[in-house]
Amino acid sequence: MGSMFRSEEMVLCQLFVQPEAAYISMYQLGEAGIAQFRDLNPHVNDFQRRYVSEVRRCSEMERKLRWVSGELPETPPPPKPGPRSLSPREINILEERIDYIESEIQEITRNAQNLKTDYLSLIELKILIEKTQTFFQDHSAHRMISASVQIYNNEALGHLGFIAGVVATARVPSFERMLWRISHGNIFFKQAQIDQPLKDPVTGHELLKTVFVVFFHGEQIKLRVKKVCNGFQATLYPCPATFKEQQDMLAGCSPALRPGYKTWRWCWNKPNNTGGLSSRT
Repeated sequence: MGSMFRSEEMVLCQLFVQPEAAYISMYQLGEAGIAQFRDLNPHVNDFQRRYVSEVRRCSEMERKLRWVSGELPETPPPPKPGPRSLSPREINILEERIDYIESEIQEITRNAQNLKTDYLSLIELKILIEKTQTFFQDHSAHRMISASVQIYNNEALGHLGFIAGVVATARVPSFERMLWRISHGNIFFKQAQIDQPLKDPVTGHELLKTVFVVFFHGEQIKLRVKKVCNGFQATLYPCPATFKEQQDMLAGCSPALRPGYKTWRWCWNKPNNTGGLSSRT
């Protein structure tokens, strides 16, 4: 039985092993604890070593396992005792399994974020319709914008139009000033802050948002208003003008917000930040 003293007898040996058997041979010698290895290439740095790619593979698998462990709702159980070292074939199988699990969790995470984003859009649309019902009942908006609109060739610029959406509450003052400047005062801005904070689908932070409606005359002002909304990251929603259409859209939003509702039975147009609409079932 060997001892830990340096006076223990040692023999300098040189082994020639086939590349296919090098891994398992060095592993067995290292586990036996009866051999020490000498570096025959001391001038070579770590990045020029022959097995640096295998070390990187193991490091990448370790990183993926840490990410998977952080995504799990509960701490995984401790691993079962097994062999301290794996063969190259077993490492390849393990790497494929880890990549598969990572891709599955990433897809689940993306789907969950998409569902949360759609849910947030439905909540904002429902609150917008409820808030704007009082806006359209106020006829002073139409009178004020009609009185301030510029007249060319003794004709009005057209029928009164509007754009409705949701914007961050902190941006409302500068948002309103910018709309006033680009239209030279020929708009009417109505707003109502959402009472309860909403939750960001990506970060989970609370969001304070405000519902707004911009009344205007003419297509040119409409394009300018949309550009300002895009610049302030406001989300535009399709909002009908009549009370009956508003009630119909509100009735369509409410069932989709109930727990356990089968969302594929209901189809709506998901808004985007540019004011356009994209179909989604």
